[in-house]
Amino acid sequence: MTQSSPDQHTLCAAVTDARRAHAEFDDAFDDVIASLVLHYLEDWGPTLAELRRVLRPGGRLLVSVDHPFVITLMRHMAGEKPNYFETRNRTEEWTMGGQTAQMSFWDRPLHAMTEAFTAAGFRISVISEPPFVPEARDLFPEEFRELELTRTRFLSFLFFVLEAD
Repeated sequence: MTQSSPDQHTLCAAVTDARRAHAEFDDAFDDVIASLVLHYLEDWGPTLAELRRVLRPGGRLLVSVDHPFVITLMRHMAGEKPNYFETRNRTEEWTMGGQTAQMSFWDRPLHAMTEAFTAAGFRISVISEPPFVPEARDLFPEEFRELELTRTRFLSFLFFVLEAD
């Protein structure tokens, strides 16, 4: 939550379970950030409802998600036959710090994302698929050689700015 007056700026932040934030957070925040969170959830509805509840009218939800086309393209390149237009579960095995875990993701098409946002009471003000920064080509030359084959020119994420109605 950001409160401001001509001579004072205050920033307050809270980390909470997005499925059930505390009641004292009703209409409490100007901005909420959900970065790379939603793709772990099968049903976005309850979480988006909670995020809307804690935002003041006119507040913004800033969201980043895996780009749905890139995920479909990666699955296709791996020999699968994914249907872009369906919401589907995908599991990957990740190893970090010597620990292995099964990670479950819920891939959905762009229309399913936008419908979930508007159903939860948000107005979409920005959808962005930003390009790579120029320095990335020098830092990751092998990855860029592979991307040239697919003509993929954008980062693998979508960014949304959603305004609470």
